[in-house]
Amino acid sequence: QVQLVESGGGLVQAGGSLRLSCAASGRTFSTYTMGWFRQAPGKEREFVAAISWSGGSIYYADSVKGRFTISRDNAKNTGYLQMSSLKPDDTAVYYCAADPRGTYYSPLYRYWGQGTQVTVSS
Repeated sequence: QVQLVESGGGLVQAGGSLRLSCAASGRTFSTYTMGWFRQAPGKEREFVAAISWSGGSIYYADSVKGRFTISRDNAKNTGYLQMSSLKPDDTAVYYCAADPRGTYYSPLYRYWGQGTQVTVSS
């Protein structure tokens, strides 16, 4: 069983930066794929970024490539999403997720956090 808690969301102006954190409980997190997804009002949840358990494989949605960086610190059981050059279109609730499989882009992750709101003003 893994529990995930996101933090770091907030209100930021366009062009600004935020770093989201995802704190995990459970000793197995270090062996799990971790992903970030987001959901804007009236839209479906969409893939943002994913990282393998070792950090050796990383994937990004085209919409965030070059602006967002996913990382993890297995010793701290924590994952991160560094977001830069934020745009109003990035406004959404951001969720972290974890799964023992190499789930990556798919939303079929086994464990999800409760989400953290990111609002980017123009």
